[in-house]
Formats: sequence, C-alpha cells, structure tokens
Amino acid sequence: MSDLATTPACDRGRESRVVLGDNLKLMASLPDRCCDLIYADPPFGTNRRVAGVAKPALSFDDRHAGGMDGYLALLQPRLTQMHRLLSARGSLYVHLDYRAVHYVKVLLDEIFGRDCFLNEIIWSYRGGGRPAKWFPRKHDTILLYARRPGSHTFNPQRGGAYRTLDLRIDDAGRPYKSTRNGRLYFHPEGPAYTDVWEIPFLSTVSRERTDYPTQKPEALLERIIRAGSNEGDLVADFFCGSGTTLAVARRLGRRCIGCDINRRAVAIANRRLSAANPHCEPEASAC
Repeated sequence: MSDLATTPACDRGRESRVVLGDNLKLMASLPDRCCDLIYADPPFGTNRRVAGVAKPALSFDDRHAGGMDGYLALLQPRLTQMHRLLSARGSLYVHLDYRAVHYVKVLLDEIFGRDCFLNEIIWSYRGGGRPAKWFPRKHDTILLYARRPGSHTFNPQRGGAYRTLDLRIDDAGRPYKSTRNGRLYFHPEGPAYTDVWEIPFLSTVSRERTDYPTQKPEALLERIIRAGSNEGDLVADFFCGSGTTLAVARRLGRRCIGCDINRRAVAIANRRLSAANPHCEPEASAC
C-alpha cells in the first residue's frame, strides 16, 4: 500500500475515505477551504509510548525529540494546513489534555488569530485511578476555533433536565413555570449544553471498544459533529485512529475523510465506516 492509499468514494458519489500515511502530505494535497469541520485528536505529548493492551500493533510513539518544543514543531505545520483547509463556515476542534493544551492554545492564536477562538470545552468523565497527592485528573480540553467567526456553522445542542423548581407540563407536553407575567416556556428538548460536557469515558467492556488505546466515545463526536456541521458537509479527522469521527459522521449523513499512519488503525476505521454505511460493498477498504 502506498503512503497515501485511498479507496474511491461510494454511496451515490459522496466523498468518504480513509488514508494510510502522513497526514501532512495528505493535507498538502487537498484544495483550499474544502473541509467544513475538522476534529483533531493528536498525540497528547505524554513523552511515552502509548500501548495497545490487547493489540500491540495499535501502539504508537508519543515521544518527541526536544520535548514540548519538538511536540509543538510536529503540530504547527499540521494546524496551519487545517486552517487553510477550513471553509468560510468551517470550525476546528482540537482535543488535548493538561500537558500541552496551554501551549497549543498560544500556537492556535497565532495561526487563526485570537478573535477566531470560540470555546475551551471541558470534557469531564469519571473512572480510573485516585492519586494521593493531587486531585484526580478527570477531564480533557477541546479548543474550538472558527475560520470566520459569525459565518461558521453552529447548531446549539440540547439535552438533560432543567434545574428549575415548580416546572410543569402543559397539555401539549411543553415544559413551563408560572410567573407573575404568565407562563414562561422552556425549550422542549431541554437546556442548551454549555462548554462543560459530562460524557462517560468508554468502559473496558463497552460495545464500542476496538482496543485502540486512545479511542473516544461516539457520544462525544456526535455532539461535535451535530454542532459544527450539517448533512452533506465534509468532516475531516487527520489523526483518525480507529475511526470514531468518520463512523459517526457517516451515520449522521456527512461526507468524511480521515488519515492515520497506523495500518491496523486504518483497517479498523474502514470496517467501522462500512458498518456505518450499509450501502457500501463489504470488501471495500473505505467508503
């Protein structure tokens, strides 16, 4: 397989594919402003080899010569390409943790401009160890930037329950509370989500599990894709790993393109894409 091996799109001509190879080469080959949403989940700068427990072939090296400077040198040209690839209504979600998020925020401000920064999203989750000398680190950070703030696609997402006393339901099923000025109605789909997201991490026995060591839950990507794109838009994930972004994007009616340097990860992403789109031929390596 070549460095940039792809499979032609299927599903009525919609472009959806997975690429095996260096994502910088792939991005450089794509036209300006072709992506409507980019989700980036790069290595976190852990300075260690991240192991695939059940499948060692899914391990990847997160050690960088020069430490944090070397890590940022890896990201800088890739984030610059992502900025070039975003459409006028496009947005970029960069997923990081406490190790590098502050350094990458400064880098993104330089590439996009400070005015293009929209949100620092906190993904809060439970599980894992309980250290004795500091508070448990139970969140990741997702930095959200727009190519053109105000022109970007944003669909507010809702869910959960209103924290309101004396909430009532009218005959049409609409929630409201009584006030001096009459009924105050609430959105029937629930309150709008804020920038703090309580979404469970994938358990070791989850049906979504592929054994990819840093796999993210589909619920997390579904919220991002629904908020930042519309049906038919092109969603990209250039660090796609096991293909969660791509599978969710296809299920939600978006086109998608992904890339990873790990051959086994690309194979898993291909299978998930095929499962998300039953119109594709089973033998296709991507759809």
